[in-house]
Amino acid sequence: MRLKLDLHDIFNKGRDIDRALEDIIAEAERTGAKTVEIIPGKGSGQLKKRVLRFLDRKDVKARYHRVEKDSKNFGRLFVHFRR
Repeated sequence: MRLKLDLHDIFNKGRDIDRALEDIIAEAERTGAKTVEIIPGKGSGQLKKRVLRFLDRKDVKARYHRVEKDSKNFGRLFVHFRR
């Protein structure tokens, strides 16, 4: 199972971004999803950096296995979970 989070609609709303990221990680844990696809978009790269900083937080990092940056699409990340 793969979940998807597109951040295009909330790119300029800081609290909404953090809430959406928290919600998708919690949903992945609850449903047993193996992968979450996060789409911050290409843009200037600031949103992607924000997402990576969120995922690098110690409390969040303990909840997933690894992050993969899509080599074919700069505006996409995959968060993998151990199942």
